[in-house]
Amino acid sequence: MRYDVFFAGYGGQGVLLAGNLLSYAAIHEAKNVSFFPSYGVEKRGGAAMCTVVFADGDTGSPVVGNPSVSLLLNQLSFDKYASKVKQGGICIVNSSLVETGGVELPGIEMVKVPMNQIAIDLGDVRMVNMVACGAYIEKSGALKSSSLEAALKKALPERNHKLIPANVKAMEAGAQAAKGKNA
Repeated sequence: MRYDVFFAGYGGQGVLLAGNLLSYAAIHEAKNVSFFPSYGVEKRGGAAMCTVVFADGDTGSPVVGNPSVSLLLNQLSFDKYASKVKQGGICIVNSSLVETGGVELPGIEMVKVPMNQIAIDLGDVRMVNMVACGAYIEKSGALKSSSLEAALKKALPERNHKLIPANVKAMEAGAQAAKGKNA
């Protein structure tokens, strides 16, 4: 089976860390992985996006024109990329920052998760990316939550390993919020 996921937001939301985390989780499950990060020169506050492709066999190009799943963390990303999701795919939206205002994506499941609010409720808005990862694994079924937990040890610098329990809690909250949340 082959999976692809596209993350987009602004620098500082942890988009690249989320992609890196999913990559390590897929490796943990013995998948082949392509990870393609991209960010603006201004970094914090500028555009940040990444694509992760993983499969049992060859992954092919990490450049995906029409992703199966997109996680869009801010309004600019939604406006620019929501319509590019493949027919039959999933568009997971950070409804704390994104106003979908009547936008219809025929043939695409839109899932609204208040990622920023969940992260704030958990005590740290910087965990918005972990909330997004939890929503992704819940809606896609592509990876096991235990693989993401194991991947945190590789994706986070050792000085931040004390934050792993909080990150796991954020992923669990994201998964819970994504259950049955369709537009």
